[in-house]
Amino acid sequence: MTSFKIQTSSFAQLVQVPQDHKLRILIDQIEQQKLQLSAWQHAQEEIRAYTQKKLIPVYRDVYEVLFQQLQSLWNSLSQIDLNKSSQKVVEEKCFNLTQMLSKSNMLNETQLETVEKFHIYFEQVFAQPRNKQDKKNNFESSQAPDAHGEQNDSTIDDDSLWDKAQYQQARQQAKLKRQQDKQAEAEKLVNQSLKTVYLKTASIIHPDREPDESKKAAKTALLQRVNEAYEQEDLFTLLKLQLEVEQLQVGIQKAIQQDQLNYYQQVLQAQSLTLEKQIQILINSLVWSNKAKIEVQKTQGALNIQKLYQQIDQDVSSLKQQLKLEKQRLMEMSKASGLAFLIEHSLL
Repeated sequence: MTSFKIQTSSFAQLVQVPQDHKLRILIDQIEQQKLQLSAWQHAQEEIRAYTQKKLIPVYRDVYEVLFQQLQSLWNSLSQIDLNKSSQKVVEEKCFNLTQMLSKSNMLNETQLETVEKFHIYFEQVFAQPRNKQDKKNNFESSQAPDAHGEQNDSTIDDDSLWDKAQYQQARQQAKLKRQQDKQAEAEKLVNQSLKTVYLKTASIIHPDREPDESKKAAKTALLQRVNEAYEQEDLFTLLKLQLEVEQLQVGIQKAIQQDQLNYYQQVLQAQSLTLEKQIQILINSLVWSNKAKIEVQKTQGALNIQKLYQQIDQDVSSLKQQLKLEKQRLMEMSKASGLAFLIEHSLL
């Protein structure tokens, strides 16, 4: 009679098809991704604790000083007699600060409300000149010569730059849309396959139909593994268990048909995309600085916690230097003479 005691083996060992090199590479890739995801999941609390202790307090101090700079510059606009060019520099700095601070989670609710009010105000300030320029351009266009006449080279250059920027933005948006659509299709396929593979595998095992008590216990334990894989949405393990169960059911390790190989290829690619997204989401939530993210990318997502801590320490050191600089800038801009000095030397 057929035994349902399953030995530990890799998916690649089960899929004995030397001609399908791509599938074997994909299997190895998924096994590596699962190890990476597990490593990040197990280390996430430790990394968060280290980041909260070392990095976050300095980050919060930097953003607090930047908020104070915004308030100081806002007061300067009404309390200090600035010429037109200096006023424009201060307004641009204020607008840039509002854009930066509005995306931060380091400020409290009251501060964020203040930032939002300033942001709306300066958006309107900088929208007015653009509207005037648009009206001027429209008027000049109506007075311009036909296609055989002379053209304004500067207007053409500006239009070309604008068109290029719009084109680049459209390309980026289209690329992001394709990635999102691909990920959505992958997740849909994984979800559909999860249920299909689970039901098929569970129906084969079905311990309730087994009269032999020892085999029934083995099947019950096996079904528990199948249930756990399904609950964890682990399609890779489910497929592996399904393949093992099917081969044990017939008593031999039979060759896999091409249509089944194609199916494995499709769903495993979807599983790989899903794992990649899970790893990236976890990394983004744990790794704050771009430098640290670059270091992680160099290792293709592999976790080296000591190197990560070293990078966090470097980030803390850089932030402390920035904090010192921003405090000095705040002290200078709080005085009329200091603000004039910063503007004159392009240090604002």
